[in-house]
Amino acid sequence: MTIPVEQVRPLIDGQFARVLVICLGSGLSMYLLTSVIPLYLAANGSASIGPGLATGAMMLSAVAVELLVPRILARWGYRIVLGLGLVLMGAPALLLLTTSSLPIVVLVCVIRGAGLAINVVAGVALIADLAPAHRRGEALGLYGVIVGIPAVAGLPLGVYLTGVISFDALFVIAAAVALVVLIAATGIADRTSTEAPHVKVLGGLRGSGLLMPSFVFAAVTLAAGISVTFLPLAAGNHSLAATALLLQAVTTP
Repeated sequence: MTIPVEQVRPLIDGQFARVLVICLGSGLSMYLLTSVIPLYLAANGSASIGPGLATGAMMLSAVAVELLVPRILARWGYRIVLGLGLVLMGAPALLLLTTSSLPIVVLVCVIRGAGLAINVVAGVALIADLAPAHRRGEALGLYGVIVGIPAVAGLPLGVYLTGVISFDALFVIAAAVALVVLIAATGIADRTSTEAPHVKVLGGLRGSGLLMPSFVFAAVTLAAGISVTFLPLAAGNHSLAATALLLQAVTTP
């Protein structure tokens, strides 16, 4: 008697791999400039309030837009939303080629923060939809590891490259990294999120016991944002700052 063997679908299929590519491209574009934009502002006469304002605007934009992404996904679907996130991440960086005006740079940071929020939330939601229910934790864990790679590599690399190439060249690289992976977004299945569009994010935190850990995570994120903004400015030496950012990236929870 032959016992049929259930075929196990691989966790990483074409759709899953495309999401990981989008995650890498979006994250690398983001982190390449996270510590570089404060340096750019300081080098162009906005050292007093410019660096903190730019980073703060980016972080606030990301937090605000994250709350809207579930509704956007329910309306437009993953392909369009992920593509939008990549465009918002990449295209505004090219504006920095034309001006160092503080209001424009802050606007660029706000738009890029929105792009980051869209791709992070939509990426997590799509991974959860793609993975079999019994392997969802494994899939999200793998996604979390991949998300961390651009943070570890991009922060120090961006600061290091400012001592090797021009700011303009770095802005082009950051834009290209995000826009090139639009190719991956075109292959995402045209589907909408299975999550209810009216889910209340803050209400979910209150009811799940995650409210206090969320406050702790927010505090750690705020501290990290301060350090990635002002550490390169204080260090002076770009190689030293890049080393310090690498150490921070691998030790921050």
